[in-house]
Amino acid sequence: MSEFINYPLIAAFIAIIFSQFVKVPVAYLLKRKTSLALMTSTGGMPSSHSAGVAALITALTVDYGANSPLVAIAATFGVIVIFDSMGVRRQSGEHGIIINELIADLDILRKQVFHLSKREEVYTREHERHSREYLGHKPIEVFFGILTGIAIAFILREVLSWFAY
Repeated sequence: MSEFINYPLIAAFIAIIFSQFVKVPVAYLLKRKTSLALMTSTGGMPSSHSAGVAALITALTVDYGANSPLVAIAATFGVIVIFDSMGVRRQSGEHGIIINELIADLDILRKQVFHLSKREEVYTREHERHSREYLGHKPIEVFFGILTGIAIAFILREVLSWFAY
């Protein structure tokens, strides 16, 4: 393999990009709300966070062995990223759902109390604030993200070996 190719970095980026693109067909197959905006969103199946760090850890392990300090650093980083995507970010997304429900309820109440005209209703609807709902991941999304990252790291290693002299 050429010393000019950073296999772990390429594996991580390909895993992230692949995971983002595959979210749309997976959502369609799971009969969930589907749009191309899923490709740029956080959350969803598979977890691109998990795929990226799993590909990085796998590629470093293949290149340097499991006892490498680089693998230790990447594994620690990976655990933090995965924990964050399932914990804090997921909770933030669940809070976003509740906040959006509260905003909708307040909007209904405001219309009833203030008897807004159609013009005022359109103006307020256009200027409403919404909180993002899909921030974190369910454990199953993380699991498939990890599997995706590992698979991409091994597939990329095989593809790059075809070009080595």
